[in-house]
Amino acid sequence: MRSLIEHQKKLLPDMLPVMQTRFQILQYIRLMQPIGRRNLSASLDMTERVLRSEVQVLKDQGLIHIASSGMTLTEEGTQLVIGLEEFMKEISGLKVLEEKLKGKLELNEVLVISGDSDESPWVKQELGRACAICIKQRLSANNIVAVTGGTTMAAVADMMRLDAKNPQLLFVPARGGLGEHVENEANTICAKMAEKTGGNYRLLYVPDHVSSEAYASIVTEPSVKTVLELIQSSNIVIHGIGDAYTMARRRNTSAADLHKIMEGEAVGEAFGYYFNQHGEVVHKVLTIGMQLKDLDNAAHVIAVAGGASKAKAIHSFIKQGHTSLLITDEGAAKQLLREF
Repeated sequence: MRSLIEHQKKLLPDMLPVMQTRFQILQYIRLMQPIGRRNLSASLDMTERVLRSEVQVLKDQGLIHIASSGMTLTEEGTQLVIGLEEFMKEISGLKVLEEKLKGKLELNEVLVISGDSDESPWVKQELGRACAICIKQRLSANNIVAVTGGTTMAAVADMMRLDAKNPQLLFVPARGGLGEHVENEANTICAKMAEKTGGNYRLLYVPDHVSSEAYASIVTEPSVKTVLELIQSSNIVIHGIGDAYTMARRRNTSAADLHKIMEGEAVGEAFGYYFNQHGEVVHKVLTIGMQLKDLDNAAHVIAVAGGASKAKAIHSFIKQGHTSLLITDEGAAKQLLREF
């Protein structure tokens, strides 16, 4: 495949860039349909004049439908995008990135999505779609799926699809709420995933961060205890990875704890643990929900995080050795390799 692509580049140097541009247009329409041309040109950083001619070609080929509500993919367009995904990853060098990252991070599986979610918000939707597919591939009988909160996990929920009702599929929040945007809370996300897949869900009505006195009382509550037991029994865990300082601010961390996080040179956060660049825990928040040791019981631990700015955070958590699959984007992947 690689040698064929190199020959094509020499013989028809303009062919592959044109293919990549048109594929990206179809890919974005698929994620955001229906979408107008102005929004599409702004999202892809492409002039309306250039986009207009490309859209006309795609319409003439029967790949997109244009209506007053915006552009959508036809059935043929959808099938083309699905069929070309692996080939486009090959010609864009994403397969090479995946293999390099697998070796450097010592992981069994890495999935790299085109783009940088720091620069293009639609890339986060692609991360979500890729994760939704990976979850589906790993489902078996009597699954318990634990899910954290955050914008990336919300994108995963948005991208999940109902194939058939699956009453043996149970979604649980991996931790309590941060008290921020309700759409990004773990409770909301796991309920949405259950709705999208025809599964069931249980909710955890507790804050993410509590005092030691409150913790001892809350975890003994029968309703909370039952959900915590389900969380600890989950066989699939899906989680994001946060930047240490961003997460500290979101938790309204005290000045003393923030000083501890800064002194420890923390770069990443997950499950209430703050890690330095060596993967060492420099601070632990008392959280109600999944703990790092619980990850050892899960058959699949899927980390989803993208953006070049998250590279250090991703690396710090991966060093913990719990991850079975990393789903990231091109921006983070390239930055990770630069750091190596």
